[in-house]
Amino acid sequence: MKRLDTAQPDFRAAFARLLDDREGDTARVDAPVAEILAAVRARGDEALCAYTARFDRMPVTPDRLRITEAEIEAACARVPPDLLAALDVAATRIEAFHRAQMPADLRYTDADGVDLGMRWTALDAVGLYVPGGTAAYPSSVLMNAMPARVAGAARLAMCVPTPDGVLNPLVLAAARRAGVTEIYRVGGAQAVAAMAYGTATIRPVDRVVGPGNAYVAEAKRQVFGRVGIDSIAGPSEVVVVADSGTDPRIVALDLLAQAEHDALAQSILITQDATLADRVAEAVEAELRTLPRAAIAGASWGAHGAIITVRDLDEAASLIDAIAPEHLELLLADPEPLFARVRHAGAIFLGRQCAEAIGDYVGGPNHVLPTSRTARFASGLSVFDFLKRTTFIGAGPDALRRIGPAAVALARAEGLDAHALSVSARLDAVARESDKA
Repeated sequence: MKRLDTAQPDFRAAFARLLDDREGDTARVDAPVAEILAAVRARGDEALCAYTARFDRMPVTPDRLRITEAEIEAACARVPPDLLAALDVAATRIEAFHRAQMPADLRYTDADGVDLGMRWTALDAVGLYVPGGTAAYPSSVLMNAMPARVAGAARLAMCVPTPDGVLNPLVLAAARRAGVTEIYRVGGAQAVAAMAYGTATIRPVDRVVGPGNAYVAEAKRQVFGRVGIDSIAGPSEVVVVADSGTDPRIVALDLLAQAEHDALAQSILITQDATLADRVAEAVEAELRTLPRAAIAGASWGAHGAIITVRDLDEAASLIDAIAPEHLELLLADPEPLFARVRHAGAIFLGRQCAEAIGDYVGGPNHVLPTSRTARFASGLSVFDFLKRTTFIGAGPDALRRIGPAAVALARAEGLDAHALSVSARLDAVARESDKA
């Protein structure tokens, strides 16, 4: 774990190293992923079945790729009622927040008499990738599927690996609650290929969303253009800003909540209080002695964690915008002034009682967020990822007379004579009709 202080003369260099220290940690998997994509594109279900047997240790035939309704029903029946109730709380809140995002169509007639507007329509089909095995996250099913369903996508196709043939009941229950229409026992880059290119069993989709390992991320990168994608997600990250009134153990737990995701995750504390900084560092070490995922969390904290001491919250705001974190917690007596200043963060959590984990599960806003400083230009998943805009223009004779000559002039200036003639011919026709009248 690194200790930085903005008052130190070497702070800028140390801070730059902190921002860069994870960039070289990802392995190159572009070649094997390209091979998998090509195989699925050429051989379809045959390749899917071969890769499923190889990677998931589960022989399967094309007729068994799709998880049946009976299997889903049986899996859901094994979920304890209290977990189903918690799933429903999360789903209801996620749905309500995303429904509030839905935009209205736009239509108006301007001063020149031109009818103008913009219409929103949902994607026809969305592909949802869900990790399997030990990294099975029902919450991610809800976060990816709910906004697609709220947006109005008619078809939600989900791919989830089932290592050794084991189905995760809570994942299937989340898919049912979120309105997923079809589920396939396929994972990895081959699942992304199937959703992008289609096979005899899995029809292609328009956008692929959802988290995955390096192979899944690279596959999404390579199929982008054939289909849309949500993002190329990197390791998780959090910046916690805390003041002297914050419980050091609470801060430590919030830092470790991100660190336990992945050894490459990054947790950073920013504080004006050097005493709090010391006590948080001690609390992290104490919690690591009992945390079940201590090996992962400890590796993350040791390699990528940091505590930064600042002179004031103005410095904190500048550092936050430079980091552009996926998650930002403002554990302050009054978070509003700093909240107003921050421009770059995927999601912001206000006040000492609002843990980032609330946003992971039951807050309502999406937990699929920009990572690796991409919050400088990107946003979290929303209904807008499953909608597209179509603009329209209507111009009658009077409107054409007002704006048509400018179009003709510009087209001729660009040397596009057919463009110019397509407008001028209409202007001539309008003039002839006017003369007749």
